[in-house]
Amino acid sequence: MIRAQKIFLGSFKIMKYKLSEILTLIGGGTPKTSNNSYWDGDIPWLSVVDFNNDNRYVHTTEKTITEDGVQNSSTKILPQGALILSARGTVGALAQLAKPMAFNQSCYGITAKEQTMNDFLYYLLKNIVKDLQAKGHGSVFNTITRNTFDTIIVNLPPLEEQKRIADILGAFDDKIELLQKQNKTLEDMAKAIFKSWFVDFDVVHAKQQGRPKADIIREYHLTQELYDLFPSDFENSSLGPIPLGWQVKTLSKIATFLNGLALQKYPAQAGEDFLPVIKIAELRNGVSSSTDKANTDLPAEYIVHNGDILFSWSGSLMVKIWSGGKGALNQHLFKVFSNDYPKWFYYLWVNHYLPMFQEIAADKATTMGHIQRKHLDQALVVAPADLKPFTQYFNTLIDKQILNNKQIQTLTELRDTLLPRLISGKIKV
Repeated sequence: MIRAQKIFLGSFKIMKYKLSEILTLIGGGTPKTSNNSYWDGDIPWLSVVDFNNDNRYVHTTEKTITEDGVQNSSTKILPQGALILSARGTVGALAQLAKPMAFNQSCYGITAKEQTMNDFLYYLLKNIVKDLQAKGHGSVFNTITRNTFDTIIVNLPPLEEQKRIADILGAFDDKIELLQKQNKTLEDMAKAIFKSWFVDFDVVHAKQQGRPKADIIREYHLTQELYDLFPSDFENSSLGPIPLGWQVKTLSKIATFLNGLALQKYPAQAGEDFLPVIKIAELRNGVSSSTDKANTDLPAEYIVHNGDILFSWSGSLMVKIWSGGKGALNQHLFKVFSNDYPKWFYYLWVNHYLPMFQEIAADKATTMGHIQRKHLDQALVVAPADLKPFTQYFNTLIDKQILNNKQIQTLTELRDTLLPRLISGKIKV
């Protein structure tokens, strides 16, 4: 629970500084990729893909390096609590380090000088990130240079006020992170149980082996009713042995994959109602933060609502349950739905095949960074004759994620509303 604090209207004594006067910028680097001894070590190595989201803390990285990689490159190791800011290409992504990490040359490491502290500096930069983006320049890639930090003037309250502001805003981010961890646990549970029941057929194997009913129920998280739904033998199919009486389908048969529209053809008119455009970035972050707007006259099927399943088939492949509010479905995203199968079933099957789809999209020799509909036709799934008895079990896990996502959205909106007012001194704590 977020700790209640008194918030007052009013202002406090502030000091003006150039942004460059209150922080230290640290450059990064990349060890030679041709030298295997520099990679896959114990040191996390940051690039923008690791923190291009709305999360305050970054805990893990896609790539790691060795101590030799650090010593033989220009990368540095930032301490826990330092900040990381993307400065080239994707400009303005910001996070705080949950543990020491190295980073590449497209980012700045940032630590606070004596006038401020890292926790407050994170929120100060978050509040002015649009100014940093606006002042970025470059003929090929948008870039924040060191000189950019000389051109921005910021107001700093006293240190004790900075700490109070950081504590208030940090409480929101701590709660958001807790809910995200809960969702990760729920997601992992749903995936593991789904794989056990519908992919590996563990219950059917256990029954076939004649194991005691009580042991099977306990080990595979079953109720008596669910136990009775699993056969005790297999039959041959195009996929190999499957549970007796079950059927082989394809992803394209159990659900409809509706591709979004080129929404620049449906621009919102000034002063009229509009729908925020949901693109891959919005799917990644879980909120409708796009400044692109579509008119509300879209065909109904291209309007996204909370609880819809969205699957990005190009670029960063991911599948999520949308909870960021009503919006318009952009191209490169599928809205996945079915009239014949429950949501949890096709959602978890897409999740199961996601790693394979990601590998296909990553193979630039045969694809253009995306999957094709033929891959949906080739992805085989196995379905029991009656899915209704399973639905309550999986809906419990999925509905809790949806509820958590709604809380995350509410907390995010409250934090973002308070942020500029606290930083500016219009309200104080």
